[in-house]
Amino acid sequence: MYRKCVKRILDILVSVLVGIIAMPICLILAIIIKIDSKGPIFLKQPRTGYKGKIFKLYKFRTMIVETHYADGTWIPHDKRCTRVGRIIRKLSIDELPQLINVLKGEMSLIGPRPWIPEYYENFTDEQRKRCDVLPGITGLAQANGRNAITVFEKIKYDIKYVGNITFLGDIKIIIDTVKSVITKSGAEINQESMFDEIDALKAQFKEG
Repeated sequence: MYRKCVKRILDILVSVLVGIIAMPICLILAIIIKIDSKGPIFLKQPRTGYKGKIFKLYKFRTMIVETHYADGTWIPHDKRCTRVGRIIRKLSIDELPQLINVLKGEMSLIGPRPWIPEYYENFTDEQRKRCDVLPGITGLAQANGRNAITVFEKIKYDIKYVGNITFLGDIKIIIDTVKSVITKSGAEINQESMFDEIDALKAQFKEG
């Protein structure tokens, strides 16, 4: 009952409530982001959702638009983050626009994090089970180490969540995630780390 009906209703109600409360913060952030660096306020990225379907995930932009120096060399990920972006990321409020994704039915408040398509393309059939539910703004893996754990550990947590979704379990994930953000536990993932995780997923087929 909770998984099939109540969870979606709560997603909508909580997203609307949080959206209303956070509206002043979002307006201020939008102005600051625009003043701090040129570019759009929101970043829209392709991510893998339910059953592997691709959707556009919304986030506040935290990086400069330029990806290369004048000589054509790639600008390192950590050098592209703006002054405001660093603060926004530390507070994890760059994720607030994902409430739009939740209202659109592309995401849930709680569920496996939506990763870029390259991850899904290199999953085994077992690993793809993490996409048997809507992706979430936070999930069991985020409540148990965020990015301080390996990609395989994250996937195990995600599959565990898919097989045991409960109201009390979701409440615990929210509480643990808040604690994790406050204590800043779990390293922030960057582009280089993402590539390393994808390489690790590719390697499992070679080993097999």
